Amino acid sequence: MLDDFMTRATLAGVGVACAAAPLGCFVVWRRMAYFGDATAHAAILGVALSLMFEMSIFPGVLMVALLMALVVTILSQRGYAMDTLLGVLSHSALAFGLVAVSFLSGIRIDLMAYLFGDILAVSRIDLAVIWGGAALVVALIAWRWSALLASTLNEDLAYASGLDPKREQLVLTLSLAITVAVAIKVVGVLLIAAMLIIPAAAARGLARTPESMAVTAALIGAFSAVAGLQGAYVFDTPAGPSIVCVAAICFVLFDVLGLRKRRQG
Repeated sequence: MLDDFMTRATLAGVGVACAAAPLGCFVVWRRMAYFGDATAHAAILGVALSLMFEMSIFPGVLMVALLMALVVTILSQRGYAMDTLLGVLSHSALAFGLVAVSFLSGIRIDLMAYLFGDILAVSRIDLAVIWGGAALVVALIAWRWSALLASTLNEDLAYASGLDPKREQLVLTLSLAITVAVAIKVVGVLLIAAMLIIPAAAARGLARTPESMAVTAALIGAFSAVAGLQGAYVFDTPAGPSIVCVAAICFVLFDVLGLRKRRQG
């Protein structure tokens, strides 16, 4: 079954959706969209370093994405304006990554594949990495779900309950870095944030509880991956952007449905 490239691509897309969905809900609730974007942009620098030291792409991207997330977390606690800080680090990391790639001599690299993804070229090893990373992210979020939710809703309440919001922020940071590392092959650096935010935003108007929102977001993300791949195959369009387009259409449709329900209620 895994000999078919479309089957591998579909499984890869669903795996990324499973990882991005619960994490995307917290990104939406905490208004961390630009935070995810900055971490994703740093992935190009991770790709360049991985190729430079002749190592696998996954650990290089994971280390740089995690480093970026940690730097943002530390500097934001020192009084820097978050939007300015993220803007500087996000675009700087992307620029340094692209410059570093240009210095790699004798190595052929398809930048478009890393910027917009190359899901159709996913191998069995890539599939194992994606699903392994997705399982780890889901396990982390499930393990700390109540604590993460309390810290997101009210930090003072979290402190009163004996929780440490900074530790929960670190869990989210680690999960975000893992998600970026496994998703770069599927949707690319420039579209990772879209897969984090759009399915979660689409699910918000349909769900009544945080748990149902996470599950609904996963279903929307998985549907977007399957439908986007089929659309790319039929219309000969780029697979990664096609997946995001389907997610965006779902957001528009469900947002309209959500508005109608609220008005009728």
